[in-house]
Amino acid sequence: MIKFGPGNLAIPKQMRPVYLVAAGQSDFKKFYPEKKTEELAVEAFRMLALENNLKVDGIQELKEYIHTACYGHFADHFGDQLLGEALIHDRLGLDPMGNVGIKTGGATGGSTLWIASNLIASGYSDCALAMGWERMDEVDTWTGNHYIATAADKDYETELGHIYTGYYALMAQRYWKVFGKGSPAFRRTMSKIAVKNRRHAYSNPFAQTHGKITVEDVEKSPVVADPLRFYDACLMSVGVSAVLVCSEEVAYKLSDKPMRLFVTAGSHTLRTADRRNMDIPLLPHEEADPEIRKYYEKLKGPEVNERYPGFTGFLAARMAAYYAYNMCGIHDPCEDLDLVELHDAFTISDIQTYEDIGLRPYGRGPEYIESGDAYLTVPDDGSFSKKLAGKPGRLPSNLSGGLIGCMHAVGATGIMQVCELFWQLQNRWKYFHARKEMWERFGKTMPKDIENLQVPDAKRGLAISHAGVGSHVTCSILMRPDALPTK
Repeated sequence: MIKFGPGNLAIPKQMRPVYLVAAGQSDFKKFYPEKKTEELAVEAFRMLALENNLKVDGIQELKEYIHTACYGHFADHFGDQLLGEALIHDRLGLDPMGNVGIKTGGATGGSTLWIASNLIASGYSDCALAMGWERMDEVDTWTGNHYIATAADKDYETELGHIYTGYYALMAQRYWKVFGKGSPAFRRTMSKIAVKNRRHAYSNPFAQTHGKITVEDVEKSPVVADPLRFYDACLMSVGVSAVLVCSEEVAYKLSDKPMRLFVTAGSHTLRTADRRNMDIPLLPHEEADPEIRKYYEKLKGPEVNERYPGFTGFLAARMAAYYAYNMCGIHDPCEDLDLVELHDAFTISDIQTYEDIGLRPYGRGPEYIESGDAYLTVPDDGSFSKKLAGKPGRLPSNLSGGLIGCMHAVGATGIMQVCELFWQLQNRWKYFHARKEMWERFGKTMPKDIENLQVPDAKRGLAISHAGVGSHVTCSILMRPDALPTK
Protein backbone atom coordinates (compact mmCIF):
# COMPACT_ATOMS: atom_id res chain seq x y z
CA MET A 1 0.00 0.00 0.00
CA ILE A 2 1.26 3.47 -0.81
CA LYS A 3 1.12 6.69 1.13
CA PHE A 4 -0.73 9.18 -1.03
CA GLY A 5 1.28 11.93 -2.65
CA PRO A 6 0.14 14.65 -5.02
CA GLY A 7 0.88 12.49 -8.06
CA ASN A 8 -1.33 9.68 -6.80
CA LEU A 9 -4.36 11.91 -6.35
CA ALA A 10 -3.89 13.95 -9.53
CA ILE A 11 -7.21 14.13 -11.39
CA PRO A 12 -7.12 12.44 -14.83
CA LYS A 13 -7.58 14.66 -17.85
CA GLN A 14 -8.76 13.94 -21.36
CA MET A 15 -6.58 15.60 -23.98
CA ARG A 16 -9.78 15.88 -26.01
CA PRO A 17 -13.43 14.91 -25.36
CA VAL A 18 -14.58 11.32 -25.77
CA TYR A 19 -18.04 10.46 -27.08
CA LEU A 20 -20.08 7.27 -27.21
CA VAL A 21 -22.22 7.01 -30.34
CA ALA A 22 -23.67 3.50 -30.53
CA ALA A 23 -24.32 0.35 -28.48
CA GLY A 24 -25.31 -3.22 -29.29
CA GLN A 25 -25.78 -6.56 -27.54
CA SER A 26 -26.74 -10.14 -27.99
CA ASP A 27 -29.19 -11.49 -25.46
CA PHE A 28 -27.81 -13.39 -22.48
CA LYS A 29 -28.38 -17.00 -21.49
CA LYS A 30 -27.07 -19.60 -19.09
CA PHE A 31 -26.53 -21.99 -22.02
CA TYR A 32 -26.26 -21.00 -25.67
CA PRO A 33 -25.40 -24.24 -27.52
CA GLU A 34 -27.05 -23.15 -30.76
CA LYS A 35 -24.68 -20.22 -31.41
CA LYS A 36 -20.95 -19.70 -31.38
CA THR A 37 -19.43 -16.72 -29.61
CA GLU A 38 -18.49 -15.29 -33.01
CA GLU A 39 -22.14 -15.33 -34.10
CA LEU A 40 -23.21 -13.50 -30.95
CA ALA A 41 -20.46 -10.93 -31.54
CA VAL A 42 -21.73 -10.34 -35.08
CA GLU A 43 -25.28 -9.90 -33.73
CA ALA A 44 -24.10 -7.31 -31.21
CA PHE A 45 -22.12 -5.47 -33.87
CA ARG A 46 -25.07 -5.45 -36.27
CA MET A 47 -27.29 -3.91 -33.58
CA LEU A 48 -24.62 -1.31 -32.87
CA ALA A 49 -24.32 -0.45 -36.57
CA LEU A 50 -27.96 -0.60 -37.68
CA GLU A 51 -30.20 0.28 -34.72
CA ASN A 52 -28.66 3.43 -33.24
CA ASN A 53 -29.79 5.95 -35.86
CA LEU A 54 -26.26 6.38 -37.18
CA LYS A 55 -25.74 8.59 -40.21
CA VAL A 56 -24.03 5.92 -42.30
CA ASP A 57 -25.20 3.75 -45.16
CA GLY A 58 -24.91 0.34 -43.56
CA ILE A 59 -22.28 -1.73 -41.83
CA GLN A 60 -19.54 -1.42 -44.43
CA GLU A 61 -19.54 2.37 -44.31
CA LEU A 62 -19.38 2.31 -40.50
CA LYS A 63 -16.38 -0.03 -40.60
CA GLU A 64 -14.52 2.57 -42.65
CA TYR A 65 -14.44 4.80 -39.55
CA ILE A 66 -13.13 2.20 -37.05
CA HIS A 67 -9.42 2.59 -36.37
CA THR A 68 -8.79 0.31 -33.35
CA ALA A 69 -10.67 -2.39 -31.45
CA CYS A 70 -10.46 -3.34 -27.76
CA TYR A 71 -11.80 -6.77 -26.80
CA GLY A 72 -12.49 -8.04 -23.29
CA HIS A 73 -13.00 -11.62 -22.16
CA PHE A 74 -12.17 -12.82 -18.67
CA ALA A 75 -11.07 -16.43 -19.10
CA ASP A 76 -9.66 -18.29 -22.10
CA HIS A 77 -10.46 -21.47 -20.13
CA PHE A 78 -14.20 -21.18 -20.73
CA GLY A 79 -14.08 -21.25 -24.51
CA ASP A 80 -10.82 -23.22 -24.82
CA GLN A 81 -9.60 -20.52 -27.19
CA LEU A 82 -6.45 -18.47 -26.73
CA LEU A 83 -6.24 -15.16 -28.59
CA GLY A 84 -10.01 -15.01 -28.82
CA GLU A 85 -9.80 -11.32 -29.66
CA ALA A 86 -8.10 -12.15 -32.98
CA LEU A 87 -10.87 -14.63 -33.78
CA ILE A 88 -13.64 -12.12 -33.12
CA HIS A 89 -11.78 -9.33 -34.95
CA ASP A 90 -11.54 -11.61 -38.00
CA ARG A 91 -15.22 -12.58 -37.91
CA LEU A 92 -16.25 -8.92 -37.66
CA GLY A 93 -14.22 -8.19 -40.78
CA LEU A 94 -12.01 -5.59 -39.09
CA ASP A 95 -8.57 -6.91 -40.08
CA PRO A 96 -6.00 -5.41 -40.52
CA MET A 97 -6.93 -2.71 -37.97
CA GLY A 98 -5.06 -2.92 -34.65
CA ASN A 99 -6.71 -4.70 -31.75
CA VAL A 100 -5.90 -5.69 -28.19
CA GLY A 101 -7.32 -8.20 -25.70
CA ILE A 102 -7.99 -7.06 -22.12
CA LYS A 103 -8.44 -9.11 -18.94
CA THR A 104 -9.05 -7.70 -15.46
CA GLY A 105 -11.35 -10.29 -13.90
CA GLY A 106 -14.92 -9.16 -13.29
CA ALA A 107 -13.99 -5.60 -14.34
CA THR A 108 -12.90 -6.74 -17.81
CA GLY A 109 -15.80 -4.99 -19.55
CA GLY A 110 -15.16 -1.70 -17.76
CA SER A 111 -11.42 -1.96 -18.37
CA THR A 112 -12.02 -2.56 -22.07
CA LEU A 113 -14.02 0.65 -22.20
CA TRP A 114 -11.32 2.42 -20.13
CA ILE A 115 -8.64 1.54 -22.68
CA ALA A 116 -10.86 2.41 -25.66
CA SER A 117 -11.78 5.80 -24.22
CA ASN A 118 -8.12 6.56 -23.49
CA LEU A 119 -7.25 5.78 -27.12
CA ILE A 120 -9.69 8.50 -28.16
CA ALA A 121 -8.72 10.96 -25.41
CA SER A 122 -5.02 10.66 -26.28
CA GLY A 123 -5.56 11.19 -29.99
CA TYR A 124 -4.30 7.73 -31.00
CA SER A 125 -7.67 6.87 -32.54
CA ASP A 126 -10.70 8.84 -33.72
CA CYS A 127 -13.03 5.83 -33.58
CA ALA A 128 -12.61 2.68 -31.47
CA LEU A 129 -14.77 -0.38 -30.91
CA ALA A 130 -15.05 -1.74 -27.36
CA MET A 131 -16.53 -5.25 -27.26
CA GLY A 132 -16.69 -7.82 -24.46
CA TRP A 133 -18.00 -11.36 -24.14
CA GLU A 134 -17.90 -14.55 -22.11
CA ARG A 135 -18.53 -18.18 -22.99
CA MET A 136 -19.41 -19.78 -19.64
CA ASP A 137 -21.48 -22.75 -20.82
CA GLU A 138 -18.76 -25.06 -22.13
CA VAL A 139 -17.88 -26.19 -18.61
CA ASP A 140 -20.14 -27.25 -15.75
CA THR A 141 -21.12 -24.75 -13.05
CA TRP A 142 -18.65 -26.02 -10.45
CA THR A 143 -15.75 -25.89 -12.91
CA GLY A 144 -16.83 -22.40 -13.89
CA ASN A 145 -16.85 -21.33 -10.25
CA HIS A 146 -13.37 -22.83 -9.88
CA TYR A 147 -12.05 -20.79 -12.82
CA ILE A 148 -13.60 -17.59 -11.51
CA ALA A 149 -12.26 -18.18 -8.00
CA THR A 150 -8.71 -18.28 -9.30
CA ALA A 151 -9.03 -14.49 -9.74
CA ALA A 152 -8.52 -14.27 -5.96
CA ASP A 153 -5.13 -14.55 -4.26
CA LYS A 154 -4.65 -18.32 -4.26
CA ASP A 155 -2.04 -18.21 -1.51
CA TYR A 156 -4.35 -16.37 0.87
CA GLU A 157 -7.97 -16.85 -0.19
CA THR A 158 -8.18 -20.42 -1.53
CA GLU A 159 -8.32 -21.73 2.03
CA LEU A 160 -11.75 -20.07 2.31
CA GLY A 161 -13.28 -22.61 -0.05
CA HIS A 162 -12.20 -21.55 -3.52
CA ILE A 163 -15.57 -20.13 -4.45
CA TYR A 164 -16.35 -16.43 -4.66
CA THR A 165 -19.52 -16.70 -2.64
CA GLY A 166 -17.35 -17.81 0.29
CA TYR A 167 -15.14 -14.74 0.00
CA TYR A 168 -18.12 -12.38 -0.06
CA ALA A 169 -19.93 -14.29 2.68
CA LEU A 170 -17.13 -13.38 5.09
CA MET A 171 -17.40 -9.75 4.10
CA ALA A 172 -21.17 -9.95 4.61
CA GLN A 173 -20.74 -11.47 8.05
CA ARG A 174 -18.27 -8.77 9.06
CA TYR A 175 -20.48 -5.97 7.73
CA TRP A 176 -23.57 -7.45 9.40
CA LYS A 177 -21.76 -7.68 12.74
CA VAL A 178 -20.17 -4.21 12.67
CA PHE A 179 -22.81 -2.08 10.97
CA GLY A 180 -25.93 -4.27 10.96
CA LYS A 181 -25.51 -5.10 14.66
CA GLY A 182 -26.70 -8.61 13.83
CA SER A 183 -30.23 -7.33 13.14
CA PRO A 184 -32.57 -9.32 10.84
CA ALA A 185 -33.28 -5.98 9.14
CA PHE A 186 -29.91 -6.22 7.38
CA ARG A 187 -30.77 -9.62 5.93
CA ARG A 188 -34.07 -8.16 4.69
CA THR A 189 -32.27 -5.27 2.97
CA MET A 190 -30.08 -7.71 1.04
CA SER A 191 -33.22 -9.59 0.01
CA LYS A 192 -34.85 -6.40 -1.26
CA ILE A 193 -31.87 -5.82 -3.55
CA ALA A 194 -32.27 -9.28 -5.10
CA VAL A 195 -36.01 -8.71 -5.55
CA LYS A 196 -35.52 -5.25 -7.09
CA ASN A 197 -32.95 -6.33 -9.63
CA ARG A 198 -34.86 -9.42 -10.73
CA ARG A 199 -37.98 -7.31 -11.04
CA HIS A 200 -36.12 -5.02 -13.45
CA ALA A 201 -34.81 -7.99 -15.45
CA TYR A 202 -38.41 -9.10 -15.96
CA SER A 203 -38.84 -6.15 -18.36
CA ASN A 204 -35.54 -6.66 -20.20
CA PRO A 205 -35.52 -8.84 -23.35
CA PHE A 206 -31.72 -9.19 -23.14
CA ALA A 207 -31.92 -10.64 -19.62
CA GLN A 208 -31.15 -14.22 -18.66
CA THR A 209 -33.94 -14.43 -16.05
CA HIS A 210 -37.54 -13.29 -16.31
CA GLY A 211 -39.25 -14.56 -13.18
CA LYS A 212 -40.34 -12.30 -10.35
CA ILE A 213 -39.37 -13.23 -6.80
CA THR A 214 -40.27 -12.04 -3.30
CA VAL A 215 -38.25 -11.31 -0.19
CA GLU A 216 -39.52 -14.60 1.23
CA ASP A 217 -38.28 -16.45 -1.88
CA VAL A 218 -34.80 -15.03 -1.33
CA GLU A 219 -34.70 -15.94 2.35
CA LYS A 220 -35.96 -19.48 1.72
CA SER A 221 -33.54 -20.16 -1.14
CA PRO A 222 -30.61 -22.51 -0.42
CA VAL A 223 -27.63 -21.19 1.53
CA VAL A 224 -24.52 -21.06 -0.67
CA ALA A 225 -22.17 -19.56 1.95
CA ASP A 226 -23.81 -18.15 5.05
CA PRO A 227 -25.37 -15.57 5.03
CA LEU A 228 -25.50 -15.50 1.23
CA ARG A 229 -28.23 -17.53 -0.40
CA PHE A 230 -28.91 -18.62 -3.96
CA TYR A 231 -30.78 -15.43 -4.92
CA ASP A 232 -28.09 -13.21 -3.38
CA ALA A 233 -25.64 -14.21 -6.12
CA CYS A 234 -25.14 -13.14 -9.72
CA LEU A 235 -25.69 -15.26 -12.80
CA MET A 236 -23.22 -17.17 -14.97
CA SER A 237 -23.91 -16.17 -18.54
CA VAL A 238 -23.09 -16.30 -22.24
CA GLY A 239 -23.33 -13.17 -24.38
CA VAL A 240 -21.72 -10.13 -25.98
CA SER A 241 -21.91 -6.33 -25.54
CA ALA A 242 -20.30 -3.60 -27.63
CA VAL A 243 -20.07 0.19 -27.87
CA LEU A 244 -18.42 2.60 -30.28
CA VAL A 245 -16.41 5.54 -28.92
CA CYS A 246 -15.23 8.50 -30.99
CA SER A 247 -13.65 11.92 -31.06
CA GLU A 248 -16.03 14.86 -31.13
CA GLU A 249 -15.60 15.41 -34.87
CA VAL A 250 -16.33 11.80 -35.79
CA ALA A 251 -19.08 11.49 -33.18
CA TYR A 252 -21.16 14.21 -34.81
CA LYS A 253 -20.48 12.81 -38.27
CA LEU A 254 -21.98 9.53 -37.11
CA SER A 255 -24.75 10.61 -34.71
CA ASP A 256 -27.03 13.47 -33.77
CA LYS A 257 -27.17 12.21 -30.17
CA PRO A 258 -23.68 11.20 -29.01
CA MET A 259 -22.95 11.10 -25.27
CA ARG A 260 -19.86 12.34 -23.42
CA LEU A 261 -17.92 9.54 -21.75
CA PHE A 262 -15.51 9.57 -18.80
CA VAL A 263 -13.86 6.36 -17.52
CA THR A 264 -11.48 5.98 -14.56
CA ALA A 265 -10.03 3.09 -12.56
CA GLY A 266 -8.70 2.11 -9.13
CA SER A 267 -7.22 -0.99 -7.49
CA HIS A 268 -6.77 -2.72 -4.14
CA THR A 269 -4.90 -5.74 -2.85
CA LEU A 270 -6.42 -9.16 -3.45
CA ARG A 271 -5.63 -10.07 0.16
CA THR A 272 -8.92 -9.00 1.74
CA ALA A 273 -7.86 -9.93 5.28
CA ASP A 274 -4.60 -8.01 4.97
CA ARG A 275 -5.78 -4.63 3.79
CA ARG A 276 -3.85 -1.89 5.54
CA ASN A 277 -5.42 0.96 7.43
CA MET A 278 -4.83 4.21 5.57
CA ASP A 279 -6.46 7.54 4.86
CA ILE A 280 -8.98 7.45 2.05
CA PRO A 281 -9.76 10.36 -0.26
CA LEU A 282 -13.11 11.98 0.43
CA LEU A 283 -15.52 12.59 -2.43
CA PRO A 284 -16.46 16.21 -3.20
CA HIS A 285 -19.72 16.25 -1.22
CA GLU A 286 -18.05 14.49 1.72
CA GLU A 287 -15.14 16.93 1.76
CA ALA A 288 -17.62 19.81 1.86
CA ASP A 289 -19.59 18.38 4.82
CA PRO A 290 -17.92 18.76 8.26
CA GLU A 291 -20.31 16.23 9.81
CA ILE A 292 -19.28 13.52 7.34
CA ARG A 293 -15.61 14.30 7.94
CA LYS A 294 -16.14 13.83 11.68
CA TYR A 295 -18.04 10.62 11.01
CA TYR A 296 -15.11 9.15 9.08
CA GLU A 297 -12.75 10.00 11.92
CA LYS A 298 -15.09 8.27 14.35
CA LEU A 299 -15.00 5.09 12.25
CA LYS A 300 -11.32 4.70 13.06
CA GLY A 301 -11.91 4.99 16.81
CA PRO A 302 -12.59 2.32 19.45
CA GLU A 303 -16.40 2.76 19.23
CA VAL A 304 -16.48 1.09 15.81
CA ASN A 305 -12.97 -0.32 15.54
CA GLU A 306 -13.24 -0.95 11.82
CA ARG A 307 -10.20 -0.39 9.66
CA TYR A 308 -10.75 1.71 6.56
CA PRO A 309 -10.30 0.69 3.90
CA GLY A 310 -10.88 -2.75 5.31
CA PHE A 311 -12.91 -5.88 4.94
CA THR A 312 -16.25 -4.11 4.50
CA GLY A 313 -15.43 -1.71 1.66
CA PHE A 314 -13.72 -1.47 -1.71
CA LEU A 315 -10.95 1.12 -1.91
CA ALA A 316 -10.68 0.46 -5.66
CA ALA A 317 -14.24 1.72 -6.15
CA ARG A 318 -13.56 4.74 -3.94
CA MET A 319 -10.47 5.64 -6.00
CA ALA A 320 -12.31 5.22 -9.32
CA ALA A 321 -15.20 7.40 -8.08
CA TYR A 322 -12.78 10.00 -6.66
CA TYR A 323 -11.05 10.34 -10.02
CA ALA A 324 -14.30 10.28 -12.03
CA TYR A 325 -16.29 12.80 -9.95
CA ASN A 326 -13.45 15.30 -9.92
CA MET A 327 -12.69 14.67 -13.58
CA CYS A 328 -16.16 15.44 -14.90
CA GLY A 329 -17.61 17.75 -12.24
CA ILE A 330 -19.91 15.48 -10.22
CA HIS A 331 -20.33 17.01 -6.75
CA ASP A 332 -22.99 14.83 -5.10
CA PRO A 333 -23.89 11.62 -6.96
CA CYS A 334 -27.41 11.49 -5.52
CA GLU A 335 -28.05 15.02 -6.77
CA ASP A 336 -26.07 15.05 -10.01
CA LEU A 337 -26.79 11.58 -11.43
CA ASP A 338 -30.11 10.25 -12.77
CA LEU A 339 -29.42 6.50 -12.69
CA VAL A 340 -26.63 4.05 -11.87
CA GLU A 341 -25.68 0.53 -12.93
CA LEU A 342 -23.69 -1.15 -10.14
CA HIS A 343 -21.76 -4.41 -10.05
CA ASP A 344 -24.13 -6.50 -7.89
CA ALA A 345 -22.10 -9.71 -8.02
CA PHE A 346 -23.67 -10.34 -4.60
CA THR A 347 -26.21 -8.34 -2.66
CA ILE A 348 -23.54 -7.49 -0.08
CA SER A 349 -21.15 -6.13 -2.74
CA ASP A 350 -23.96 -3.87 -3.94
CA ILE A 351 -24.32 -2.41 -0.44
CA GLN A 352 -20.56 -1.96 -0.11
CA THR A 353 -20.43 -0.11 -3.43
CA TYR A 354 -23.19 2.32 -2.37
CA GLU A 355 -20.76 3.57 0.25
CA ASP A 356 -17.59 3.52 -1.84
CA ILE A 357 -19.11 5.76 -4.51
CA GLY A 358 -20.72 8.07 -1.96
CA LEU A 359 -24.42 7.25 -2.24
CA ARG A 360 -24.25 6.87 1.54
CA PRO A 361 -21.43 7.19 4.08
CA TYR A 362 -19.53 4.03 5.03
CA GLY A 363 -21.58 1.72 7.20
CA ARG A 364 -24.88 3.26 6.11
CA GLY A 365 -25.34 1.67 2.70
CA PRO A 366 -28.63 -0.07 3.56
CA GLU A 367 -30.24 3.39 3.90
CA TYR A 368 -30.00 3.79 0.12
CA ILE A 369 -32.42 0.89 -0.29
CA GLU A 370 -34.64 1.51 2.72
CA SER A 371 -35.14 5.20 1.84
CA GLY A 372 -36.56 4.22 -1.55
CA ASP A 373 -33.81 6.16 -3.35
CA ALA A 374 -32.67 3.09 -5.30
CA TYR A 375 -36.02 2.63 -7.06
CA LEU A 376 -37.54 4.20 -10.15
CA THR A 377 -40.83 3.81 -8.28
CA VAL A 378 -40.91 2.42 -4.75
CA PRO A 379 -42.90 -0.84 -4.89
CA ASP A 380 -46.29 -1.03 -3.25
CA ASP A 381 -45.86 -4.65 -2.16
CA GLY A 382 -45.85 -4.28 1.61
CA SER A 383 -42.06 -4.17 1.91
CA PHE A 384 -42.09 -0.38 2.33
CA SER A 385 -44.20 2.00 4.39
CA LYS A 386 -47.32 3.48 2.81
CA LYS A 387 -45.58 6.84 2.96
CA LEU A 388 -42.94 5.62 0.50
CA ALA A 389 -44.88 3.13 -1.63
CA GLY A 390 -45.57 4.38 -5.13
CA LYS A 391 -43.25 7.37 -4.83
CA PRO A 392 -40.43 8.01 -7.37
CA GLY A 393 -36.94 7.16 -6.15
CA ARG A 394 -34.12 9.65 -6.07
CA LEU A 395 -31.46 7.65 -7.95
CA PRO A 396 -32.66 4.33 -9.45
CA SER A 397 -30.10 1.57 -9.72
CA ASN A 398 -29.68 -1.47 -11.95
CA LEU A 399 -32.70 -0.91 -14.18
CA SER A 400 -31.16 -3.51 -16.50
CA GLY A 401 -31.57 -6.16 -13.80
CA GLY A 402 -27.87 -6.01 -13.02
CA LEU A 403 -25.70 -9.07 -12.61
CA ILE A 404 -28.29 -10.71 -10.38
CA GLY A 405 -31.16 -10.43 -12.84
CA CYS A 406 -29.78 -9.69 -16.30
CA MET A 407 -26.39 -11.37 -16.68
CA HIS A 408 -22.77 -11.74 -15.71
CA ALA A 409 -21.08 -12.76 -18.94
CA VAL A 410 -17.94 -11.40 -17.34
CA GLY A 411 -16.12 -9.74 -20.23
CA ALA A 412 -19.36 -8.14 -21.42
CA THR A 413 -20.78 -6.98 -18.08
CA GLY A 414 -19.20 -3.55 -17.71
CA ILE A 415 -20.05 -2.76 -21.33
CA MET A 416 -23.65 -4.00 -20.96
CA GLN A 417 -24.11 -1.52 -18.12
CA VAL A 418 -22.95 1.35 -20.34
CA CYS A 419 -25.19 0.18 -23.20
CA GLU A 420 -28.14 0.49 -20.83
CA LEU A 421 -27.08 3.95 -19.68
CA PHE A 422 -26.62 5.09 -23.28
CA TRP A 423 -30.10 4.04 -24.36
CA GLN A 424 -31.60 5.64 -21.26
CA LEU A 425 -29.89 8.97 -21.95
CA GLN A 426 -31.02 8.82 -25.57
CA ASN A 427 -34.58 8.20 -24.34
CA ARG A 428 -34.63 4.93 -26.33
CA TRP A 429 -35.25 2.43 -23.52
CA LYS A 430 -38.61 1.50 -25.03
CA TYR A 431 -37.14 0.84 -28.48
CA PHE A 432 -34.65 -1.67 -27.13
CA HIS A 433 -36.80 -3.18 -24.36
CA ALA A 434 -40.52 -2.75 -24.97
CA ARG A 435 -40.91 -3.74 -28.62
CA LYS A 436 -42.48 -7.11 -29.32
CA GLU A 437 -40.06 -7.60 -32.23
CA MET A 438 -37.06 -7.40 -29.88
CA TRP A 439 -38.41 -10.12 -27.61
CA GLU A 440 -39.29 -12.34 -30.59
CA ARG A 441 -35.79 -11.88 -32.01
CA PHE A 442 -34.47 -13.64 -28.91
CA GLY A 443 -37.20 -16.30 -28.88
CA LYS A 444 -38.94 -14.77 -25.86
CA THR A 445 -42.45 -13.55 -25.12
CA MET A 446 -42.84 -9.95 -24.03
CA PRO A 447 -44.71 -9.84 -20.69
CA LYS A 448 -48.17 -8.29 -20.81
CA ASP A 449 -47.31 -6.44 -17.60
CA ILE A 450 -43.94 -5.14 -18.79
CA GLU A 451 -42.83 -2.16 -16.72
CA ASN A 452 -41.73 1.09 -18.35
CA LEU A 453 -38.25 1.64 -16.89
CA GLN A 454 -37.32 4.72 -18.90
CA VAL A 455 -35.96 7.36 -16.52
CA PRO A 456 -37.71 10.65 -17.42
CA ASP A 457 -35.33 13.21 -18.94
CA ALA A 458 -32.22 11.28 -17.90
CA LYS A 459 -29.07 13.39 -18.33
CA ARG A 460 -26.26 11.58 -16.51
CA GLY A 461 -25.55 7.97 -15.53
CA LEU A 462 -22.78 5.99 -13.83
CA ALA A 463 -21.62 2.38 -14.10
CA ILE A 464 -19.27 0.46 -11.79
CA SER A 465 -17.37 -2.55 -13.15
CA HIS A 466 -15.71 -4.57 -10.37
CA ALA A 467 -13.19 -7.40 -10.24
CA GLY A 468 -12.33 -10.07 -7.73
CA VAL A 469 -12.79 -9.05 -4.12
CA GLY A 470 -12.53 -5.41 -5.15
CA SER A 471 -9.07 -5.73 -6.66
CA HIS A 472 -9.82 -3.60 -9.72
CA VAL A 473 -12.75 -1.26 -10.36
CA THR A 474 -13.66 1.10 -13.18
CA CYS A 475 -16.15 3.95 -13.00
CA SER A 476 -17.83 5.02 -16.26
CA ILE A 477 -19.88 8.22 -16.36
CA LEU A 478 -22.01 9.01 -19.37
CA MET A 479 -23.58 12.45 -19.90
CA ARG A 480 -25.66 14.31 -22.42
CA PRO A 481 -23.37 16.97 -23.94
CA ASP A 482 -25.86 19.68 -22.92
CA ALA A 483 -25.82 18.47 -19.30
CA LEU A 484 -22.17 18.70 -18.29
CA PRO A 485 -22.10 19.92 -14.68
CA THR A 486 -20.55 23.24 -13.79
CA LYS A 487 -17.53 22.47 -11.62
